[in-house]
Amino acid sequence: MWIKICCIVAVAAMPLLGGIQNLSLVQALEIVKHDNLEVKISHFEEQMKAYEEEAAKGMNYGKLDLTINGMRSNDALNVFGFKLQSREANFGDFGFSDFLGGIGNVMQASGGDFATFSQMMSDPAAQAQMLALEPTDLNYPEARNLFQTKLTYKIPLYTGGKLTEYGNITHALYQMSRMDTSKVINAKIFQVKKAFYDISLVDDYIYNLRKIIKNIDTLQNVVISMKKEGYAQDVDILEVDARKAEASSLYNQAILNRELAYQFLSFLLNREVSSIRTVQVMAQMPSARLSDVYRDNIDIRKAELGLRISQMAVKAEQASYLPTVGAFGEYGSSDDKFLNEFTQKDSYTVGVQINFNLFNGGIDKANIEKAKVKNLQVQQQVELAKKGIALKVKQLKTEILSLDADIKSYQTQFKFAKKVYASYQARYKEGISSISDVLIKQSKELEVLLELQTVKNKRNAKVFELNSILNPGDYL
Repeated sequence: MWIKICCIVAVAAMPLLGGIQNLSLVQALEIVKHDNLEVKISHFEEQMKAYEEEAAKGMNYGKLDLTINGMRSNDALNVFGFKLQSREANFGDFGFSDFLGGIGNVMQASGGDFATFSQMMSDPAAQAQMLALEPTDLNYPEARNLFQTKLTYKIPLYTGGKLTEYGNITHALYQMSRMDTSKVINAKIFQVKKAFYDISLVDDYIYNLRKIIKNIDTLQNVVISMKKEGYAQDVDILEVDARKAEASSLYNQAILNRELAYQFLSFLLNREVSSIRTVQVMAQMPSARLSDVYRDNIDIRKAELGLRISQMAVKAEQASYLPTVGAFGEYGSSDDKFLNEFTQKDSYTVGVQINFNLFNGGIDKANIEKAKVKNLQVQQQVELAKKGIALKVKQLKTEILSLDADIKSYQTQFKFAKKVYASYQARYKEGISSISDVLIKQSKELEVLLELQTVKNKRNAKVFELNSILNPGDYL
């Protein structure tokens, strides 16, 4: 019973384990745009650039910090500062107890006579002695805690346009990352379509090879029959066998190439593909107007965006000649106990800071000139990109047209080779031609078929490359 159940489950799971069946090109394009690993990686890069843009924008809104300090010290300066921050300092903290003790001694020595007291206090020696007294409460205080809670807000009011340009640059870099993603998607679309057309071409090639092998089988039967009648020799049969082995080898190579194409397609889609809906073996030649190329080509658009970024960089560097203005506000409270009497001991500080660099050895000037030179360089890169892409488009169109002519020629040659082979096969039956002549013509048919297959592959690759440059979208 359990064996039957396991067999049923295994049979039911076979289609799932076998991968996608009868996949269409439209479905494959949708899959590659979302599931391809390189596309996913590019999307992650795009997201990081988006967060960098948010971070640059956030600099305009300032920064609010909460700081909590907990300290304990018996350092005289620290303890006195702690008390001042806690608004608890008194005259005793200044050592007045020692000072008042000295005055009391003078009063006692004066016997209560104010005149004598005034005279004694006016004595320089007595004054020097009292002023030299080291107050114990001030110099040797007891250890004290300080818990300080503080909110600090800082905001740039004016940066000469530097923050604005940084925000524009990060936004442009985010746009460029999206273009990079589009370029990756275009490359994957190119590869998926090439894989579909390669598989379809291989299928067509395999179909023709099967017909050729079938014809060789027919020839083989004819030779065997003629040998029985004494009109053929053993060497004739061996020649046919050799040619059949050659055709079978080409057939097996085609099967393996189709398997490799399926493996590559599965890699691109990040899922297993078992079979596809074949497409026309010849990809459609796109129209390629230079105005459309200049508008849509991703490399040209990236170069133009890079030019705008270089212009923004010049403005950002020029902002170094302008002052920067910032404001800050601080609110907090301190005590020897955490959050004790917070509002009774709170304090605030507000202010504005202006920073204007007057001289830095010509660094700002050098950076501005460097940015200007970079802008000039990018201008030339834009022109180079336009002319280079235009030249590439013209070159690809010429190569495609040339390959179209080659394909027509090879198609004519293939039809002719098949007819010649059929003619020589008939002549062999009549004893007019030798088996070697027949096989030579059949070899020519195989040769032309292979060349036709190669030229079609090359032509389709050029068409997809041209489409990738044109960037028309999800072209079919």
